[in-house]
Amino acid sequence: MAAPKRKPSKPKKIEGARILVVEARFYNDIADALLAGAGKALDAAGASWDIVTVPGSLEIVPAIAIVTEAAAKKKKPYDGVVALGCVIQGETFHFDIVAMQSARALLDYSVAHHLPIGNGILTVDTEAQAWARARLTEQDKGGDAARAALALVEIKRRVAQR
Repeated sequence: MAAPKRKPSKPKKIEGARILVVEARFYNDIADALLAGAGKALDAAGASWDIVTVPGSLEIVPAIAIVTEAAAKKKKPYDGVVALGCVIQGETFHFDIVAMQSARALLDYSVAHHLPIGNGILTVDTEAQAWARARLTEQDKGGDAARAALALVEIKRRVAQR
């Protein structure tokens, strides 16, 4: 059963937000589609963003840690992060390790550092499923990840004002 098509929520303006996008390039064409969706959502929200590229999904969280720590030391912290990647089921247990550990690491890092992270790492059985999730004209999971990160940035800003 195909996932129902839905309209993405209209992004709110998040003026001055600095977002780090970390993209895994294991599947270049799918990474391009995810990045296009994330970039469109971030631009629509008025956020500024930087891109860091890593080889695969397991390298995303270490890159987040390295880059956000360096930015904070320079007094230019990021308000949030968008993680983009794709893991496609193969013939070995490797898929399960990468899918579970990348998701767990993103959540653990986000909670430990109070850093809004939108998880746009696709975990799918087939390349066709990846494309359906990555394309802007279909599920736009890159855009969804960016909107999730921005929603968390908004919450963080709102509670900081109290």
